Amino acid sequence: MINKTKLVLGIATALTLAGALVSTDAMAHAKKAKHRVVTESSSSYSSSTTQSSNAKLDAMEAQMQAMQAEISRLRAESGRPVASPEAGKVQELDQWMTDVKAGKAKVAAPKDHLFSVRGGWMHMNDNRGSTQGLVGSGIGIDLLTSETKKEAGYYGGAIDFNVNNDLFGLMNHTSFGIEFGVEYAELGDRKTNGLGTALTALHGTPALSSVTVNQLRINASPKIKFMHGNKFRPWLIPVGLDINIISPPSDAVTVLNTGMQFGAGAEYELLRGIVIGADGRYHHSFDDIDGVDTDGFTLGGSVGFKF
Repeated sequence: MINKTKLVLGIATALTLAGALVSTDAMAHAKKAKHRVVTESSSSYSSSTTQSSNAKLDAMEAQMQAMQAEISRLRAESGRPVASPEAGKVQELDQWMTDVKAGKAKVAAPKDHLFSVRGGWMHMNDNRGSTQGLVGSGIGIDLLTSETKKEAGYYGGAIDFNVNNDLFGLMNHTSFGIEFGVEYAELGDRKTNGLGTALTALHGTPALSSVTVNQLRINASPKIKFMHGNKFRPWLIPVGLDINIISPPSDAVTVLNTGMQFGAGAEYELLRGIVIGADGRYHHSFDDIDGVDTDGFTLGGSVGFKF
């Protein structure tokens, strides 16, 4: 009985061990098969993706080659005597690209220079009189200069050269320029001077012919204009150079002296490129012209044209 029991237990143990071995081997084979399937699927997917990318690259390369061929054809046509519109556009595009790459593309600068004609009223500080003193000769005052009034009219012109529109980087929307101007004023018409008056009194007949008393003023001044970009623009001249030429000459036969001017005004662009303005200025000389004083005020208006 015992032997049969041992025999049954041995057979059962052998069967259990055999089943375990078969199960383990089956699991191992299953894992290997699964790994093989995954590997084959990945390889197939990678191969498919690579083929798709290569196809896209080939298509893009073909398109680029076609575009290059078309551009070459248009360039060749643009070299013919009768160019097509497309060829002209290609040439313009090529030129623009060349300018941009070379840094030569420029924007048209606005017209900031100004030529203007102007005129107005002048008031002198002193009367250029000469018919006072001994026998109306003007001795000790002005012997050669004719007597005139203190007021006169003037007319002339000026050119404003624009230098920059930011006052050398100090103020935005503030322009700096240089004004070159000339003004003519006639202070008296055919007035006999003091010497002629004295000689006429002594001899009884006019000894000298009458003269016209006039003055020419030339100026060069820095000019600061505010509100750049607006139609209305106030401005000022902090200090500028004056050159005064008088006729007839002074007692020492001098006709020229220098001084300075200060001014302020405003301008308004009435129409595109057409500017109207008004200004006031004071003119001062460090010394008179051997007895002739050229100091005084001017008030006037102007019409200018931008260029």
